[in-house]
Amino acid sequence: MRILITLLFLIVTSRCWAAEAVVTDGDTIIFNGKTYRLDGIDAPQTDQTCLDEKGAVWACGIEVRDQLKKYIATRDVRCSGKRSDPAYRSRYLGVCVIEGEATSLNQWLVREGWALSFGPEARKRFKKDQDEARDQHRGLWKGCFSSPHAWRNRDKSGAVLLGSSCPKDNNQALNDRLFPAHPAMPPGCSIKGKLAMRAHITGHRGIYHMEGCKSYQRLKTPDRWFCSELEAQAEGFRAAFTCSSRRN
Repeated sequence: MRILITLLFLIVTSRCWAAEAVVTDGDTIIFNGKTYRLDGIDAPQTDQTCLDEKGAVWACGIEVRDQLKKYIATRDVRCSGKRSDPAYRSRYLGVCVIEGEATSLNQWLVREGWALSFGPEARKRFKKDQDEARDQHRGLWKGCFSSPHAWRNRDKSGAVLLGSSCPKDNNQALNDRLFPAHPAMPPGCSIKGKLAMRAHITGHRGIYHMEGCKSYQRLKTPDRWFCSELEAQAEGFRAAFTCSSRRN
């Protein structure tokens, strides 16, 4: 009987770890059917672009996502957190860790220069990590970029540009490059997203349109681009009713 209880305990506790955690962007993970935004940090979305150390535009959002995927690889991940994300209440704010690692994914991303410390508490929690990444020109810091928060809100006039390759004085031409009027489609990310008030009726932030949707061609100026339906849904967008899948 004691052996049976021990086996059951091992089975239950092993389910706390899941290798099938899905990374949708640099600070969002789907774990055990729940979507978590990594608490205390802010990373570029997959459609955000930055400037490298030579001033060339590069898909920093895709790179951050891929760096996180590469770091996790096939290792088991656990996420915890019960507080809803104010930006999208069906998503949770959480801390995610890899089995056997003392450093959370949240902290690792800031330390490696792939994300910024975000929020009053986080600025204290990850200040040393961010300062180190900035001083060592790691990740995003080797080039020039805007905060993901400013980029999402298209706050071109109020954005502070960051990174070792930024000029001392912001200029209009540089801001225009980092805040294009219509974001370009990243490679392999053809799903169009549109912020829409009518989506709020169903508790969403916007609507996404896939290439098979009747509305896809009609939407000429998307607000966002997504690489997968999982990513669009994790960001609080629902499928357009003209889409055949109509996943909500």
